[in-house]
Amino acid sequence: MPEQKTIKRAQADKRAGKASSTQAGEFVKDQIDKVRAGKHGVRSAKQAIAIGLSEARRAGVAVKSPKKGTASEATRKKAQKDNAAGQRKSTEKKSASSESTARRSRAATNALKRESTEGASHKALSKQTKSAAAKRPAASRSAAAKKAAATKGASGRSAAAKKAAHTRVSRAHR
Repeated sequence: MPEQKTIKRAQADKRAGKASSTQAGEFVKDQIDKVRAGKHGVRSAKQAIAIGLSEARRAGVAVKSPKKGTASEATRKKAQKDNAAGQRKSTEKKSASSESTARRSRAATNALKRESTEGASHKALSKQTKSAAAKRPAASRSAAAKKAAATKGASGRSAAAKKAAHTRVSRAHR
């Protein structure tokens, strides 16, 4: 269950006109924070991201399901189911027997608690980010960088340039 403050941050992102992936990022961040705090573990960074995206969809964030061929049929079905659950009003929700859902939920939580917290480490997330970026074409990456630079504003670009210069200097001394 996502925390109320996470839902509020996602709603603020939506009001600000940010992309649905940015809104969903709040849920992913929340999930990674939970793993780092030791509330539960994950097998990989991908699993932490998947849990966050699932929560986002169920909270009503309009994150698209993966395209055919990019993910397994089960993953695509789960994403569609989560999207549908997020679109329903709370009064319309179909309730399964509370005992079976509670049992299933508890089993899933216990399984996650047995996993390591390594999946949310900086190293694991960096590796996941790089591998995900490598799958995208150069033009797409370039367009994203240009958009980021445009939305940053003058002071943001200046701060980023200073940070980059500082990073270059610190890495040159190694």
